[in-house]
Amino acid sequence: MQPAIRVENLSKRFILGGGPPGGRNLVEALSDLLSGAGRIFGRRRAVRAAEPARREFWALQNVSFEVRPGEMVGIIGRNGAGKSTLLKVLSRIVRPTKGRAEVRGRIGSLLEVGTGFHPELTGRENVYLNGSILGMTRREIARKFDEIVAFAGVEPFLDTPVKRYSSGMYVRLAFAVAAHLEPEILVVDEVLAVGDLAFQQKCTQRMRSVGQGGRTVLFVSHNMPAVQNLCSRCVWLKAGRVMADGPAAEVIEAYNRDTAELGGADVDLTSHRGRTPGSVVAMRRARIVDDADGRTPAVPMRGTARLEVEFEVDEPLPDATLGIVVKDAYHVPIFGPNTKVTPCPPQPEPLRAGTVVCRLPEIPLMPGTYPIDLYFGSRTHDFDVVHNAVELTVLAADVYGTGRLPPANAGPVCWPATWQIVPRGLPAAPTVEVSRCI
Repeated sequence: MQPAIRVENLSKRFILGGGPPGGRNLVEALSDLLSGAGRIFGRRRAVRAAEPARREFWALQNVSFEVRPGEMVGIIGRNGAGKSTLLKVLSRIVRPTKGRAEVRGRIGSLLEVGTGFHPELTGRENVYLNGSILGMTRREIARKFDEIVAFAGVEPFLDTPVKRYSSGMYVRLAFAVAAHLEPEILVVDEVLAVGDLAFQQKCTQRMRSVGQGGRTVLFVSHNMPAVQNLCSRCVWLKAGRVMADGPAAEVIEAYNRDTAELGGADVDLTSHRGRTPGSVVAMRRARIVDDADGRTPAVPMRGTARLEVEFEVDEPLPDATLGIVVKDAYHVPIFGPNTKVTPCPPQPEPLRAGTVVCRLPEIPLMPGTYPIDLYFGSRTHDFDVVHNAVELTVLAADVYGTGRLPPANAGPVCWPATWQIVPRGLPAAPTVEVSRCI
């Protein structure tokens, strides 16, 4: 079977700074002409600032991959990685500098929601205008009109000029039009973030139905749970190059680890500014790793972290103890285990130096960075206290299996939950687990 999309050694170069590659434009030519006329009539010519030097920027470099018909592939990467440029090349909006891109079948692009909307026209008129720009026939738009309006939820304002719409109404209607295209290949660039939470859920369901309908989809998004939930495969771009291409979960995990801010995951504590006055410098170093591989300094949601604290004291300790307090972004404590509550196995002999290892299984936290306070001492008292000693980085994951996570304002904890609906007047049925963290 021929691939729906084949990209071979694709590269795209842009010229930054300076004048246009083809020389002066009409405005510049007229400006020079008027300046010359000023000299004729005795006027002084204004001094033009020197143009900045032109330089090359390669948005894509030797990108190659194939997409089979009916496959749903996520394109991920940081801002400036080349994702949107790739989609524009595939959509024939820009031409590649080198290489080639073959697309077999009618392609529909959801790149910039709302492109082609006219502010003076009504919502009804813009549905027809925008649908035509996106490649739909008038008969096709008329057939889907009621479905588009119902999806957008703007029926009471359908005959109002869109310049009077709120920003949310505007993007809902624009996405509703674009989402009802029926091409063989659909190219989507970060459009599932439009509107409120309820509308985003509708968008996600629409995307899932498109993929299940057998159409080929390329989906660009920074929402990793949505990508993992919708796509079976991912292509990761970095600085215009393909870094990884494979199963979505594996590629997303590699991308998350590469892009996380991990500067506070391995820290020298000997001169840490968070040490409290009067502390004895006993803790020498702290590091956090993903317990699954023992070296990666970030942990996915519901993963297990390992905290290692190296210590050295003047007198041997028969019962070295460690306590930690994990805090949120506002430095409010979330939880704080310690070896006085959950003791370590007994030490065979007193130690002057060693490493205390703390495992935190199935971390119930939302994505983010969490500072940790460390308390080190003996059974009787803590004699070395360091605030904000080390940071725990938690990476996003599709823990609920729905491609969605609770909103950020719901708090830092991602807790498992089961749900049950009991009809009135009937005995309670066995609990059915509808959503859960894994």
